[in-house]
Amino acid sequence: MQSVLLGDTSCRVSALCLGTDHYGSRTSPDQAFELLDAFAAAGGTFLDTANAYAAFLPGFVGGESEQLIGDWMRTRGIRQQMVVGTKVAAPYQEVPRGLRAGDIERECEKSLRRLGSDVIDVYYAHVDDRNTPLAEIVQAFDRLVRAGKVRWVGASNWMTWRLAEARLLSEINGWARLAALEFRHTYLRPGPAASFGDQVAADRQLFDFARAHGLTVLAYSALLGGMYGRAHEEVPRDYRGPDTDTRLAVLRSVAAEVGATPNQVVIAWLLQCGEPLVPIVGGSTVAQVRENLAAASLRLSSEQVGRLTGAGDPPPAPPR
Repeated sequence: MQSVLLGDTSCRVSALCLGTDHYGSRTSPDQAFELLDAFAAAGGTFLDTANAYAAFLPGFVGGESEQLIGDWMRTRGIRQQMVVGTKVAAPYQEVPRGLRAGDIERECEKSLRRLGSDVIDVYYAHVDDRNTPLAEIVQAFDRLVRAGKVRWVGASNWMTWRLAEARLLSEINGWARLAALEFRHTYLRPGPAASFGDQVAADRQLFDFARAHGLTVLAYSALLGGMYGRAHEEVPRDYRGPDTDTRLAVLRSVAAEVGATPNQVVIAWLLQCGEPLVPIVGGSTVAQVRENLAAASLRLSSEQVGRLTGAGDPPPAPPR
């Protein structure tokens, strides 16, 4: 698998990132080890987790994914080859939602213990916290970088103007700057009535900001749970819009042309659409993970990329 630079850092990561939110919970430890082994064997080096995974599932309390990843890296002796991104700010156990400095720093220590590591490669603010002064948030992450406990800082599910304010604070004060962003993004566009709660979908403004400042955007929910590969599955309500049917038709047409699955074409398009993207992929079986990883070597023509990108766009306005 090819590697790419993470933002404007010197860190190279695999072109695809493996999502591990269910590892150690819905995905059993044995099964998770198989999936991680398959990812690493294909050249994958970038893992995505969070301190609260998987407190959102009944019977689990959070920390399970980090613990599983730590166990796997220790068992395989592979820590130095992996780039691990984890997050803070979502509520779990006794930890409140938010980004108070003390919580950021305490949760960093807990994540380090579960991961069995002395450093977190990428530490994200999982959601924004408007109740805590932005300077307190940015400086707390900077202290962790200066202490050698975090290499690079990221943010997930923030409005673009808040990212811009955070970057400006970093530049003014000489604090650690953002290197990576993590947002909901897929081939289908959110419909006009879409509502994702705390999650934020990437838009043109975000990508413009990322390109201007040399940031990498990680795309989560890239395959909408594998929906593209199930021909008769209903499109999620939040992705129903006037262009949905057109985009799906073009996707299936291109998949037939290149002899690939629709899921693979979605991943290939994300990699080749011209945005600074690293898709987060998953899969509950080794076969599904390998299918997704194979998309990293699928080459689309510029004409196919253009058709996919422009599918469902309104016709250009006539010249005046």
